[in-house]
Amino acid sequence: MRYPHSAAQSTEYLRLALQRMTQQNAVLHPVNYAVWYEYVSGLNPDLKAAVDTLLRDGGRLDDEASYVLHARHIAGLSAESALRIGNSVSSLVDCVSESARQAGDQASEFDSSLRRWGDSLAQPSAKAAEQAPGLADILSGTRQMQQAISTLQQRLAASTQEAQQLRQEVARAREEALLDGLTGLANRKGFDLALAASLEEACHDVSGPCLLMIDLDWFKRLNDTHGHVFGDKVLVSVATILKANVKGKDTAARFGGEEFAVILPRTPRGGAIGLAEALRALVASSRIRQVGKNDSWIGNITVSIGVADHLAGESALELVARADRALYAAKAQGRNRVSLAPRPQAQPAR
Repeated sequence: MRYPHSAAQSTEYLRLALQRMTQQNAVLHPVNYAVWYEYVSGLNPDLKAAVDTLLRDGGRLDDEASYVLHARHIAGLSAESALRIGNSVSSLVDCVSESARQAGDQASEFDSSLRRWGDSLAQPSAKAAEQAPGLADILSGTRQMQQAISTLQQRLAASTQEAQQLRQEVARAREEALLDGLTGLANRKGFDLALAASLEEACHDVSGPCLLMIDLDWFKRLNDTHGHVFGDKVLVSVATILKANVKGKDTAARFGGEEFAVILPRTPRGGAIGLAEALRALVASSRIRQVGKNDSWIGNITVSIGVADHLAGESALELVARADRALYAAKAQGRNRVSLAPRPQAQPAR
């Protein structure tokens, strides 16, 4: 964002922002400052409304909330907004491309007509001498029109090519809006869309969908011991295992933090458990290199996995909640294991 403020205005906003940050006991880093600067300057009404909601009833704006607000209201468009804009631009490109094609066809047809007309006028006749001056003007104008049409056709062809390139860029932007920047898996928005589509397409006579919720064991301890850079390497390593083993219409996603998810649209419960066990074993047997003083390989990295198969009439939120409960059951049972979400017992008839 470009800030239109003068030096005097920005100095005053700096004072107000620092005052707000001090009241919140906030760390004085650029993210917090950006949030409070845009808040006190009134540039970002959506951000201000979100902050006011958080601070209502004596709440405080901690570092985690600041990062969320910055990502949502300052850093850039949300995935949902990017998708909405991408769809609009894609439709516009379609209209421009079709208009250019039609105009090109019409220009070509008119060019052919002009050529035929010019040829007929150029034929000798009894009154050629009388018509010579007028014919010369008409033929000259025809040639100029033909040249203009030729230039127009070239420009239309170039515009059509640019429109196609723009369409490809929009498609890439839409795809990137649904990907997690660190792991390359689907992000939370991509997960939500994929799960909604899977439930919409689910047939009662076909098994699935099944959902795997996967969480790295002792991840905070791992970050504290080896550092966040190594923690990111662990996340990327787990994502690589998921990419290699989740294929076809199945979707692997980074659900958030150190938690992943796998959507299996048409996989029966037994197949989902088998895949979960395979993924758990692959992670447990992996070793990740820590570059540094010791340049060592770190093992003993494990995941716990909860598995749930969709029940008729169950919403996406309910399916995720059951898989999540199964995940925490796996954690409670000692970690590095797979737990299956129980199906509700049928009530006896009365």
